[in-house]
Amino acid sequence: MLSIILPAKNEAPALADLLPRLRAAQPAAEILVIDDGSTDATRALCAQHGVTCLSSPYSMGNGAAIKRGARAARGDLLVFMDGDGQHDPADIARLLARLDAGYDMVVGARAWSGQAGVGRGLANGFYNRMASWMTGHKVLDLTSGFRAVRADKFHEFLHLLPNGFSYPTTSTMAFFRSAYAVAYEPIAVARRVGKSHIKPLRDGVRFLLIIFKIATLYSPLKLFLPVSALVFRARP
Repeated sequence: MLSIILPAKNEAPALADLLPRLRAAQPAAEILVIDDGSTDATRALCAQHGVTCLSSPYSMGNGAAIKRGARAARGDLLVFMDGDGQHDPADIARLLARLDAGYDMVVGARAWSGQAGVGRGLANGFYNRMASWMTGHKVLDLTSGFRAVRADKFHEFLHLLPNGFSYPTTSTMAFFRSAYAVAYEPIAVARRVGKSHIKPLRDGVRFLLIIFKIATLYSPLKLFLPVSALVFRARP
């Protein structure tokens, strides 16, 4: 069974267009909208389209919504999508086909043109290179929120996932370092409906700290050995 999980905070305008397309693309799937303290018509819209909506009384963060959705989902396969309309439901079939080929996680990888501005694109490129070095695997899109996973594998790492916007970073690195097979599938992304909730400076620092956190857990020598070597060489 497939469960599709959409974290959403005040995304009613985007969901009004997305939910019918999602139902048309995956009519047999369980669809869960995780309402992260929205003050708009998200719940009413979900009821109108026959979609399950799990609402929080206040905003707990994107990662918290992901964890709540993963725990509530009944499917053995999970697809995570942003609720802002950037991701195309038609692409889900391609991600699932890669899972059928034997992968444990398939990430929708954005091209440079799909990045939200030059600054975000440069930052994401840096995160990708850093994560590639830490994990020893080519990371094409560390921060993409569009991905398909095997539920049993994903549940192993729920305790590691932060409550903020860094869940893609954490889950990708954890899968690689646990020797689970990860693939990337190229996707196009649309311009989001409404304003992004990501704060580039604050969340960028969090992404970097998450990379170091996972590296400390799974590959401490790659993190600390170069630092130790630099300190040793700097000594008189």
